Amino acid sequence: MNIQEYFGRISYNKPHKDADLQTLTAIFQHHIQTIPFENLSMHCGEPIELDLQATYNKIVRKKRGGWCLETNHLLFWAMQELGYDVCILGANSYEPAEKGYTAQLNHILLKVVIKGESYIVDAGFGGAYQMWQPLMLISGKDQPQAPGIFRFTEDNGTWYLEKVKRKHYIPEHSKNDFPHTPELGNIRKIHKFTLEPRHIDDFQELNAYLQVSPDNILRKKSICSLQTTSGVLALVGWTLTDMKYNYTEDMDLVNITTLTDEEVEKALKDKFSIELENKLVP
Repeated sequence: MNIQEYFGRISYNKPHKDADLQTLTAIFQHHIQTIPFENLSMHCGEPIELDLQATYNKIVRKKRGGWCLETNHLLFWAMQELGYDVCILGANSYEPAEKGYTAQLNHILLKVVIKGESYIVDAGFGGAYQMWQPLMLISGKDQPQAPGIFRFTEDNGTWYLEKVKRKHYIPEHSKNDFPHTPELGNIRKIHKFTLEPRHIDDFQELNAYLQVSPDNILRKKSICSLQTTSGVLALVGWTLTDMKYNYTEDMDLVNITTLTDEEVEKALKDKFSIELENKLVP
């Protein structure tokens, strides 16, 4: 495992002498724009090992992506190698269908302390709720980024992350066809967490459970999403969504295409730079 090899994987070739916020932000953005959030192993019959060497080989050497347990674990290693004060935290994701947070921890994120200030860094949420820059850990402050406005609120030691949703413009739909368009000012809760430091081994059970539990979204859907310079690309099952942020003021442009099995394989290669060793069953 070699930090220069990791930098090659994320196409990062700038100076990194100082473990400062500017360097962290640059590395983070390269990471999320080259390493997809994906669970394709589960739909190719490949086991996902929660082991740093295995994760490194998969993402850096085989040029794959990974889910939060893998991609944030790799980023954690890289931050440590560069001398950052970083620790792993555990979060409970918000389930919109259930109108509540999961009972068990099901997500990892990182806390980085720079010059006494704490930041949350999370490269593993994927889709339209993926932050593009480290978020300052401060309660009640709006933090605008390209994907939207993020905000933490803290209540008795528990931190909540939410995002203000923008409207979506879907060219091939008329206004009446997509009632899911968020209204302005609509808040999407993302997850909640505490600042209790965790170890990657705390998530071994979760890693095993998510691969066999038929109820969770990762078993139900094959997912691959990648942040771009202007928005996000997502392939869920056979549906390819290309979202451009702030196409017009407070509105994102959303193009949706349904692919064939052959086109799925081609899209993974052309748009996500992923070539699978085993057959994907979308």
